[in-house]
Amino acid sequence: MTPSEPVASTRPLSADERARGRRLAFASHPAGMTFRMAFSQHIPTLVLVSLGASETWVGVQNAFVYGFLVLQLPTLWAVAHASKRRILVLGQSLALAASAPFLAFGFLREWAGESAVALALVGFALTSAGIHVSGTVWFPLLRGYVEPDRIGRFFGQLRTGWHLTLIAYFLGSQAWLSGHPGSFGPLFAVAWGLGLVRVVLIARLPERNARTGDPIRLSEALALVRTPGLRRYLAGAAWGTAVRAATLPFVIVMLRREIGFTDAQVLLMTVGAFAGGLASLVLWGRAVDRFGPAPIFRWTSLGLGALLVALVWADVQTPATGSLALLVLFFFLYAVFASGFGVADTRVLFDLSPADAPARTLVVGSVAVGLAAGVAPAVVGLGLSRILAGAGDALDVYRGFFLVAALLQALAFWPLRHVRPDPPS
Repeated sequence: MTPSEPVASTRPLSADERARGRRLAFASHPAGMTFRMAFSQHIPTLVLVSLGASETWVGVQNAFVYGFLVLQLPTLWAVAHASKRRILVLGQSLALAASAPFLAFGFLREWAGESAVALALVGFALTSAGIHVSGTVWFPLLRGYVEPDRIGRFFGQLRTGWHLTLIAYFLGSQAWLSGHPGSFGPLFAVAWGLGLVRVVLIARLPERNARTGDPIRLSEALALVRTPGLRRYLAGAAWGTAVRAATLPFVIVMLRREIGFTDAQVLLMTVGAFAGGLASLVLWGRAVDRFGPAPIFRWTSLGLGALLVALVWADVQTPATGSLALLVLFFFLYAVFASGFGVADTRVLFDLSPADAPARTLVVGSVAVGLAAGVAPAVVGLGLSRILAGAGDALDVYRGFFLVAALLQALAFWPLRHVRPDPPS
């Protein structure tokens, strides 16, 4: 422990410490999520398309977004021996080191030539690995700051903050790419700087010292999956998250590659997505706390399925202004429903996690859902690549896929239909 590192308390956190933890979480999370999104979603997809990557490699890169959550299982061992805050800072620092080469993206693209796709994938993979190592302890730390009866409100407010930041970031990115097509280096530089800011802030998070020196055994953690409540949660959350993870990246690929929208236009759609989260997260948080998660899962799953059907029915053919406006609305509404599903998802997982030792349940839940969501885009990308190779009309292939995804998305609430939050303790 360094002299400047706060001493972890062996007693439950006081009200003042919990409040300080919430303030630091609210302050640091927008910077951290901007870094994470810039190096894991949307922009990496556009980067790979600009480098000529196939649907297979786009799917593989999107698999990193969730698939590397599996690294949280071995990281659990360290939780018994090291400060959660130290693990959090170390993971974020590893992600910063791995992503630093992207600051010179233009030079790397020219220097790497045909190897650019492979090098980009390695960089994105290592960055995601660091992010997920850090994420092992993020929810367990937050669990100590939030009041049991305000979980939905807390996450609604927390996620609203980073959505607002991301809207500003992607509006700036869209303006930059409009005048500098294909110039992604400055976008990565801004996000990297925000990632560095996050390290400074999270280094001061208060923490209760729950370290025993006894390892958290993987077999004990995985045994939690046999509990009925967690099993039902995992089935529905993995289903819904996997479908979303395997669908939206290929909406972007279709719009960029097959219809001809520019990078700047796609980022404008991304702004619409974050605006949808910003507009709805606080309301979803209140709704989850008031009505419980089960009806939220049902409304949002059916809504997401209906939107994918509407996307096919709209039959967008050209990057016209009217089509762009329609797609911004699609991304906005898609984010509204996805945000509701996500807040309900987090509420259930927190309810299932004991307040005094939440790490096992939170990590096992996140990893199980992440594995499903990581495999799905890779499988879909490989399948689309093979089908498209022999298809006459690529748009028909994408539309058929989106209709199948719509059905699967609409049914994702089924395993979650009897989920009820535990009473606050």
